[in-house]
Amino acid sequence: MDHRDVDAAWAESLRVLGPLTGEDWTVRAGSLTWTCAETAAHIGHDLLAYAGQLAARPAEAYLPMDLSVHPTATPAEVLQVVTACAGLLGHALAAAGPGVRAWHWGPCDPEGFAAMGVAEILLHTHDITRGLSVDWRPPPVLCAAVTGRLFPDAPHGDPVDVLLWCTGRGELDGFPHRESWTWEAARAD
Repeated sequence: MDHRDVDAAWAESLRVLGPLTGEDWTVRAGSLTWTCAETAAHIGHDLLAYAGQLAARPAEAYLPMDLSVHPTATPAEVLQVVTACAGLLGHALAAAGPGVRAWHWGPCDPEGFAAMGVAEILLHTHDITRGLSVDWRPPPVLCAAVTGRLFPDAPHGDPVDVLLWCTGRGELDGFPHRESWTWEAARAD
């Protein structure tokens, strides 16, 4: 996975969320405790953090920085912030060679950061659409790529259903509901 996948995921997110900026984004985002606006800001936070990691290449921790979105920002303004953060991650990924490693609970390559960025976008867009009562499913091709990179032991099945199950957002026939989960972005060289 690379910057093109992040761009494609964010373009899809904007396609579905952009027309919804007039809705009430103070409602809970699906099963999360965050509001839809807070969840969108969280996407930006994580994309910015991943971009920062790739640019600074720390080996042992996350950079001591945070994204602060003004609490009075409109949904459209929050989406602009996330667009900026997605662009920063895309540029950081495009500039990073395949040998670059930065910390995410161990050494993580650019592909891992791209997969995490796409996962954050797709999963939290799913959460927001649930909160806004919009029926939307993430693109299967991107879900398959994310699952293949971050959940190497995931069961086979519909890529969307598998990713949602892996992250506790859905059910999968023959498997118990997941209450907790982690993904494997860092890999030993």
